[in-house]
Amino acid sequence: MKRLHIHCPYCGAPAVRRYGRDLFGDAAADPGALYYACARHPVCDAYVSAHKKSGLPMGSLADPALRRKRIQAHAAFDRLWKEGPLTKKQAYRWLRGALGLPEEQAHIACFSHYQCDRLIAMCSQTSQPERAAA
Repeated sequence: MKRLHIHCPYCGAPAVRRYGRDLFGDAAADPGALYYACARHPVCDAYVSAHKKSGLPMGSLADPALRRKRIQAHAAFDRLWKEGPLTKKQAYRWLRGALGLPEEQAHIACFSHYQCDRLIAMCSQTSQPERAAA
């Protein structure tokens, strides 16, 4: 696997791959889960989950406020396909079109505060987008 050179967007320190047990101790929901965390953790509390199979980061490092915002955005978005008329695939197609994003950038784990706020607002306005529009 190619070596990644990720840096913390908050303090500039390198990000390192760590296990959940190393970051969260006994509070880890999954002690074997992989994360990319700021090398200054816990002083700088920025991290992101890593894919189980590839070990690659799922998005960009986020501080606690951005992680909470991404969770809110995911909850709003997931309602569109879990409770609405869209399939998951259709909902992601709608997301890409609504935000004008290419497929590789249409992941909430990569979103900024602004993008999360936009998605939350659009999902509340478009609680039932038409299948044909997606």
